[in-house]
Amino acid sequence: MNAVSIVIGSICILMIAYRLYGTFMAAKVLKLDDSKPTPAHELNDGKDYVPTNKWVTFGHHFAAIAAAGPLVGPILAAQFGYLPGLLWLLIGAVIGGAVHDAVVLFASMRKKGKSLSEVAKEELGPVAGFCTGLAMLFIITITMAGLSMVVLHALENNPWGTFSVGITIPIAMFVGIAYKKTGNLKLTSTIGFILVMVGVFVGPSIQDTALGDWLTLDTKTLAIILPIYAFFAAALPVWLLLAPRDYLSSFMKIGVFIALIIGVFIINPSIEMPAFTKFTQGGGPVLGGPVWPFISITIACGAISGFHAFVGSGTTPKMLDRWSDIKVVGFGAMLVECVVGIMALIAATALQPADYFAINSTPEVFKTLGMNVVELPKLAKEIGIDLEGRTGGAVTLAVGMTYIFTGIPWFAKLSSYFFQFVIMFEAVFILTAIDSGTRVARYLIQDFFGEFYKPLKKTDWIPGSIIASALACFMWGYLLFSGDIGSVWALFGVSNQLMASIGLIVGATVILKIADKRRYMLTCLVPLAYLFVTVNYAGYWMVKNVYLNTAASGYSVLNGILSIIMLILGMVIMVSAIKKWISMWNSPRVQLESKVA
Repeated sequence: MNAVSIVIGSICILMIAYRLYGTFMAAKVLKLDDSKPTPAHELNDGKDYVPTNKWVTFGHHFAAIAAAGPLVGPILAAQFGYLPGLLWLLIGAVIGGAVHDAVVLFASMRKKGKSLSEVAKEELGPVAGFCTGLAMLFIITITMAGLSMVVLHALENNPWGTFSVGITIPIAMFVGIAYKKTGNLKLTSTIGFILVMVGVFVGPSIQDTALGDWLTLDTKTLAIILPIYAFFAAALPVWLLLAPRDYLSSFMKIGVFIALIIGVFIINPSIEMPAFTKFTQGGGPVLGGPVWPFISITIACGAISGFHAFVGSGTTPKMLDRWSDIKVVGFGAMLVECVVGIMALIAATALQPADYFAINSTPEVFKTLGMNVVELPKLAKEIGIDLEGRTGGAVTLAVGMTYIFTGIPWFAKLSSYFFQFVIMFEAVFILTAIDSGTRVARYLIQDFFGEFYKPLKKTDWIPGSIIASALACFMWGYLLFSGDIGSVWALFGVSNQLMASIGLIVGATVILKIADKRRYMLTCLVPLAYLFVTVNYAGYWMVKNVYLNTAASGYSVLNGILSIIMLILGMVIMVSAIKKWISMWNSPRVQLESKVA
């Protein structure tokens, strides 16, 4: 199998899916109607609710949802072989992820851009709404701290990366102000993009200067700086920092992967990893569990991810200019993210299997596999660092992309530069999700605690915005600084897909209410049935075999208790939904709601 055939086949499938299934979802199922004003127009406050060009919104939404998931997940899942990950990415994205993102975005916009917990409360009742809000607060806190840890390790003692990432903040603010003053998107985008590129290429020159010494930061310092930045990203008007920074970062994200796609077409590397490995039954050095359910838990973003529900019911529904933009922003961005996941999978599986396992397992575990590295010593010499035992996926992506480009004869001289560039690129990729996620956490806190103090529910109340933003940053910032998140990071896979299940539950309820054909509800029920069973079995497997197994290396009573709590919350929401569906199904068919009311 060669990489080019995989890329061409995958892109064709996704384009057909967007044209046919995306149009079906927009026109037939959701009945999008541009004659109705969106919440961005109805509640335009110049701060949170701002009608925004659909391509700017697409850039913001894509940058926010495409964090570590589509990069790291496929790389870790490569231990099963290239085929399980590829199939799940394509099937999951088309049938599950794109539908999930579109219906959550639609459901939130119908309720004036409210969070998913508020939508669940109105659609399913107070019990389901409370459980959804509690689950969302728990998941977003873990997610922000976990994603931030990846950034810490990418920028730790890396002045080039810190400078290149940090310079995007003032550039974004300049672009935001310039666009608001001039309304010229092309001009401001061009200037912003040029400045970002200048920042990237100036980065290496500052490493041996006084500025480079000042930017050589340890993890503890970065763990303080990141929440401070996230606070301002969450509290400031969306047009000033968050949207333009995510929009500009999307150029780099998409640009890097376009370069990788071009590189794959030019070099056409072979896929060295077999279709299936011996670890599909479990016992792998990267993931200990079997291919199912772990393929669908490990690869979340890129296929279907509950984190997208935070963005789809947080910042994005307050920005859409027209209802039809849901197809481009919700359905389309998910399919583009799927391409990102596929390219990450190719970068990992293009490596020699022994090299892949040497990077992604500890030296002690690798010795038990009976494998001998092939190209890794040469790559390590060209890049300038030891590559063995660098688990977690981020280094594998950088090594895999570098390895593909070594097919160009003159590229060896640039290997070290390119490797560091990809590491920096990953940090930017993830940081854009952190700022958006923190803003979403602010909305969740205002909704959740607004039940006890009503003024907090007002998103335009400045003291409430500041308090909620500070609390959100403190919650995940404390976990980041203390390092406690390491003890519960394994929960993220299960809890994230549980969140996706909740999004599909809400979507199915909305479709049942508005669609002129009840069978359209199956667009959500089919992926929901698979995902809910998968999540619960994965949670059960982890509790039994890892968290409460005293002989397992990941033994943790706390993790076991938290897993059980999350699964119970999911079950309560599902039972509430089934009761609601039965009631709606058995009731006389009433006049349909307006298309977006």
